[in-house]
Amino acid sequence: MSSESEEQQLSKKAAKKEAAKLEKIRRRQEAAALASAASSLSVEEEDPYSSNYGDVTLPELKSCSKPDAGNWSMAISSMDWTRVGALTQELKEKEVLIRGRVHTTRPVSKNMAFVVVRERGFTVQCLVATHEAGVSRQMVKFVAALNRESIIDAIGMVSVPGNPIKGTTQQVEIHVRKLYCVNKAMPTLPINVEDAARSDAEIEAALQAGDKLPRVNQDTRLNVRVLDIRTPANQGIFRIQCQVGTIFRQFLLSEGFVEIHTPKLIAGSSEGGSAVFKLDYKGQPACLAQSPQLHKQMAICGDFGRVFEVGPVFRAEDSYTHRHLCEFTGLDVEMEIKKHYSEVMDIVDRLFVTMFDSLNEKCRKELEAVGKQYPFEPLKYKPKTLRLTFEEGIQMLKDAGVEVDPLGDLNTEAERKLGQLVLEKYDTEFYLLHRYPLAVRPFYTMPCYDNALYSNSFDVFIRGEEIISGAQRVHVPEFLAERAQACGIDVNTISTYIDSFRYGAPPHGGFGVGLERVVMLFCALGNIRKTSLYPRDPQRITP
Repeated sequence: MSSESEEQQLSKKAAKKEAAKLEKIRRRQEAAALASAASSLSVEEEDPYSSNYGDVTLPELKSCSKPDAGNWSMAISSMDWTRVGALTQELKEKEVLIRGRVHTTRPVSKNMAFVVVRERGFTVQCLVATHEAGVSRQMVKFVAALNRESIIDAIGMVSVPGNPIKGTTQQVEIHVRKLYCVNKAMPTLPINVEDAARSDAEIEAALQAGDKLPRVNQDTRLNVRVLDIRTPANQGIFRIQCQVGTIFRQFLLSEGFVEIHTPKLIAGSSEGGSAVFKLDYKGQPACLAQSPQLHKQMAICGDFGRVFEVGPVFRAEDSYTHRHLCEFTGLDVEMEIKKHYSEVMDIVDRLFVTMFDSLNEKCRKELEAVGKQYPFEPLKYKPKTLRLTFEEGIQMLKDAGVEVDPLGDLNTEAERKLGQLVLEKYDTEFYLLHRYPLAVRPFYTMPCYDNALYSNSFDVFIRGEEIISGAQRVHVPEFLAERAQACGIDVNTISTYIDSFRYGAPPHGGFGVGLERVVMLFCALGNIRKTSLYPRDPQRITP
């Protein structure tokens, strides 16, 4: 490296160091100014309104049923709670009781301070001023000194300002007459929720204007996940995830499915291969289940007809990608087949169209909150899901100049390219690809009747990425043992599974999908760690 290049590199490092130093100084000055403003509100005289504010005492927080246990208990005893998200102009001049976190505080003078209260992603501005009955300077000082993220209860009148309120979700203001701190947060937090909630666009816009805003990176977020999940976007993501699970259950129950719960400690691999977490089970070798595959098939053999499960899935793969986790929530389905494995694909079709319709209808606020921080285009899908054979997909790629193995699996790049081609040709981002090559499917997959190189299996894609794998299963025990051996699986470790087919087994099939991956792709979030509450990947096992 030339001396000139070295100088330039040193210059860049020095500039970054200086910028970080200035940012630290700016934060200290802001904190000092806030402390000074709060301190300046101090008064010496005894406060006749001291019962209208303060810290809630521990005895009161022990679920004491006496209404006169303390100031807080007496203040809230006869009131109903109002959610911050429900504070609308229809409540004008009504007195409300709310609970939330201190999002920000802004002292204006000795006689006035603002506090923004946040509850589950919704925010409202509260005014604490001495011109309100029962509000003293000491109360203003108390409010101005509250630490961010502390939990408070506030009682006040709903007011509708003449001008729009910037920076809050609710367009009303609470004129506070009583305020109590239920639980204090520490003065200095690892990250500010306000910083964690900013979009990249906001940060870049501020940078263009000459103002450097903190950017919270992914590892920092995951290290203090309990703070990170308080952002409006994350509140939205995990409420959307809840709705996905709810619709999954409701739809399948309406279709005659039974929910089951299978063991996660098993004697042998459930999918084949070496990507299992091995452990000692009372002196016997065991592992964590890679899927409920074997046991949900056994449930079909037990005459349940149609079953599903929502539960943890463990994969020991060293996959450092945007879409792989070592532990995720599996949504698994298994069902009898009466005539053709397309019956399973029919369930997939109707289930996910119902799910997407429901998310768009019932999660509008949540989707809006996610989109504000992580902008995305709504998913394009059709009322009747597009189905292509694997061979048709391969031909589309070849016509586009992409060379792929006709009997091999699609890699990530080929999946994305095919998704792009399907979108251009069929105007959908959700489609199904079936009749996969047998060589790339698990040992229990049924081969095609007309070509043993292919199988009665399918994958489903959202935005060019695979989310579902499914197939008709081999239910003939001798053939199943033969397939297991061909895939390198010790038949002795799955003997109880194979034996269950010796007692009479109906033709059947099913599929599995990762809950986190569905949400990630529906909201185009780009990284599965955003949709896992506490992600587990090859490098992370805490918090």
